[in-house]
Amino acid sequence: MQLEVRPQPSAFWRYASPFLALLITVAIGVALFLALGKDPVKGLQVFFWEPVKSPYAIGELLVKATPLLIIALGLAVCFRSNVWNIGAEGQFVIGALAAGGVALLADKTTGPWIVPAILAAGVLGGMAWAGITALLRDRFNANEILVSLMLVYVADMVLNYMVFGPWKDPNGYNFPQTKTFEAVTQIPRLMQGSRVTVGIVLALVGVAALWLYLFRTYAGFTQEVSGLAPAASRYAGFSSRRALWVALLISGGAAGLAGALEVAGPIGQLTPYVPAGYGFAAIIVAFVGRLHPVGVVFSAILMSMFYIGGELAQSRLGLPKSITGVFQGLLLFNLLACDTLIAYRVRLATPVISAKGAR
Repeated sequence: MQLEVRPQPSAFWRYASPFLALLITVAIGVALFLALGKDPVKGLQVFFWEPVKSPYAIGELLVKATPLLIIALGLAVCFRSNVWNIGAEGQFVIGALAAGGVALLADKTTGPWIVPAILAAGVLGGMAWAGITALLRDRFNANEILVSLMLVYVADMVLNYMVFGPWKDPNGYNFPQTKTFEAVTQIPRLMQGSRVTVGIVLALVGVAALWLYLFRTYAGFTQEVSGLAPAASRYAGFSSRRALWVALLISGGAAGLAGALEVAGPIGQLTPYVPAGYGFAAIIVAFVGRLHPVGVVFSAILMSMFYIGGELAQSRLGLPKSITGVFQGLLLFNLLACDTLIAYRVRLATPVISAKGAR
């Protein structure tokens, strides 16, 4: 078997590659369940059937998919602009922290206006944290991968300082958490008996807005060109510095919004467990979705199935919590491997035996 360069990239494999990667991931998952002595049918059931078998389960699936989708949309702008923001998790945390700070200001007399203020604080917090990376890259040419990644740990320490210190609930039995936010600060839910909030509506609006921005506006065109071909963009008069700042601020704002929706929605307070790995998982979501707004929707749902399936596998099958990360990592590595078929084709070559070798 040999890899042969295609005359031009394959449009078919560009979209078929994620499906092949998913099939390979499932096949490896079956082998993994067998190696661990678990029934592979039950294993696949908890990952792919349990999360969608009832209206309540679908609601929980959407709760998980909402932050993944919002963060991945912002990351898609970054990666299309050739800006490698790996620190969306930190921007998510700072957005949650800023939103929580506003929520803590509410009391019994506060009106519903506090909800837009909470969301705005989350967006601004995430943008400010991403702005640090943009500033260091712009002024000092610092590597945005390292800077954004290291800032994740700084954000975690800031969160821990606040919940262990100034914002710790004095009536919380010494647990490191803030008081539960007032009911008026809660993100409105779509329906009674479900934890799904209007955040999913905001996420879908973001899908439409990003599609229009990327494919129907001049600004979106300049953003992509500035990232993918800096020399050509400078010749055309586009600003690569502007592309850097726009990409990181959009991505940071999206991550911050996701953080605000989490703490003022399903969580309802600040705790050390706000970082849930959504910022890192959203990187996989963005690439599996081919950095396309519509594709990201489906990959966010798939990734949320892995989250819920991992939790169910832990409680029902006795598997470790890390099984979620295993499936996420398998999907990413298989996607990278299958993407080889976009630029190369597999050819079966007949081995040539020389006359000397035949003798």
